[in-house]
Amino acid sequence: MENFIVSARKYRPVLFESVVGQSHITNTLKNAIKNNQLAQAFLFCGPRGVGKTTCARILAKTINCTNLTADHEACGVCESCVSFQNGNSFNFHELDAASNNSVDDIRNLIDQVRIPPQAGKYKVYIIDEVHMLSQSAFNAFLKTLEEPPAYAIFILATTEKHKILPTILSRCQIFDFNRIRVEDMAQHLAGIATKENVSYDMDGLHLIAQKADGGLRDALSMFDQIVSFSNRALSYQAVIDNLNILDYDYYFKLTDLLLAQDTPGALLLFDDILNNGFDGNHFITGLASHLRNVLICRDASTVKLLEVSENIKAKYLEQARLAPASFLLSALNIANQCDLNYRLSKNQRLQVELTLMKISHLAQALQLSQSENVQQLAEQLKKKPKTLAAEAEVSYGKTEPVVTPKPQIPVSSEKKAVESVATPVPGKPSAAPLPSAGKSLLNRDLKASIIPNLKDPSSIKSEDNAEAEKVILSGVERQPFTQEDLIKQWVTYSGIVKAQNKMSLVAILENYTPILKENFRIELPIENKLQETELTYEKIDLLNFLRQKLLNFQISLDPVITEIKEGKKLYTAKDKYLHMAEKNPALDEFRKVFNLDLN
Repeated sequence: MENFIVSARKYRPVLFESVVGQSHITNTLKNAIKNNQLAQAFLFCGPRGVGKTTCARILAKTINCTNLTADHEACGVCESCVSFQNGNSFNFHELDAASNNSVDDIRNLIDQVRIPPQAGKYKVYIIDEVHMLSQSAFNAFLKTLEEPPAYAIFILATTEKHKILPTILSRCQIFDFNRIRVEDMAQHLAGIATKENVSYDMDGLHLIAQKADGGLRDALSMFDQIVSFSNRALSYQAVIDNLNILDYDYYFKLTDLLLAQDTPGALLLFDDILNNGFDGNHFITGLASHLRNVLICRDASTVKLLEVSENIKAKYLEQARLAPASFLLSALNIANQCDLNYRLSKNQRLQVELTLMKISHLAQALQLSQSENVQQLAEQLKKKPKTLAAEAEVSYGKTEPVVTPKPQIPVSSEKKAVESVATPVPGKPSAAPLPSAGKSLLNRDLKASIIPNLKDPSSIKSEDNAEAEKVILSGVERQPFTQEDLIKQWVTYSGIVKAQNKMSLVAILENYTPILKENFRIELPIENKLQETELTYEKIDLLNFLRQKLLNFQISLDPVITEIKEGKKLYTAKDKYLHMAEKNPALDEFRKVFNLDLN
């Protein structure tokens, strides 16, 4: 039985041109070889499985090749190339820093560097996972890395560049490897499938490439797994079944149900997805990604951002033609909010189902917003008011309508505003003095005439007397209050919340005192982020209560996390005595008088 070699090793690139998706690095290295401008030390960094060690080996092989091609690639037939391919080259040394990370391992490496090459021009040292070296090993390596012999070249490879000392980074020429694009990876897998006589479809290969998340080694491992699973017939369905992926068909069907406002169908489909073993959070993030893909397909210039096969792209384009942009944007926002709140929710399934219900009713809400009545109301709301309705009927006596003169000096109190309204106009009979009940009625009617009624667009007034409106509304919207008034209403709301059994919020309201600041801003000192999150969910109800009770709609609430300083712990008898003596100096005099000692 022939030994099986995994595709990641069998099809490992041996030339610069065969490296997938890193042309910016391979071209730079080939030009450096061509112009004889090789650095003494290289640092290859990037995600796993993108070709860092592979490029290091190709570079080591190429610079010692005695018969370079016209493209400055290794010939593969000279003595140096053959010995390198057989693994017995004395000019090539590879060290795994994950298992050889001590200072002694680096000292042994430095001792080898002193010996010049017996054949060839360079000795190349590859240190893989270099970030795993210890601090002392890095320090021992510094001098050799800065001033190595002319024949020595170091190539360091790492996935975690931030863990490497800055003194090491400054001595290296740094190359950052990119994640491999889905299209490039799918084409590479198609070439391997052809060489292995494996039947395939591009939809399945694109799905593998997306699941690999930019790492070609991961993609090749999944490729081998699915080829074995499907008996050398790699199909889209085989990839879904083997990798347990929520495929595109689920989301296309779900989006059609949501567009048709079929809420029961959407909920049943979500139940089917849960029964198949998928997580709700994974489902909602997949739905957000699907809606994003549909949205970018509405514009021809952004279709290139879609990293899927041609068959799937055609489905996206068809659905984008049917889905309005307003629906997609609103649905995407709702799905994103569900993703943010999913982990905090105690009933996570309900969180997702509520999201599906909201999205399924979006079309109805958008249709209502575009109706003729709502449009007319919106237009009227945009118009500037023309006159201030200042006529008031008093239930007693016979009076002429009184027009309010435009106030020249702002009046802060409601009482003065009413008195200015009741001022007689020259040439008109003046009304009899109003009793308190009449003034209250007049004041109420004036406020009602100023505040717009959304059901009656004709109640909207105009800007000619905007200042007078502010005068009358100032008594309602910006009623001043004191810290004592605030505390009183705060305690009242705490009792209401306690009756609703919201004990976590009650603990915050009872244990922390709100502080009244300028411009009616309330500052609440709290201790941690968890309390801030709890308060965020109840903030709107609390603000509405305070604004109504304190007659001030300018109130705002800002939770502030304060750092609590803990005092020194008292452990020993001496510590306890010194603490008591500091509070009461007579205690120390008492000890001296009786000549007492501490145990």
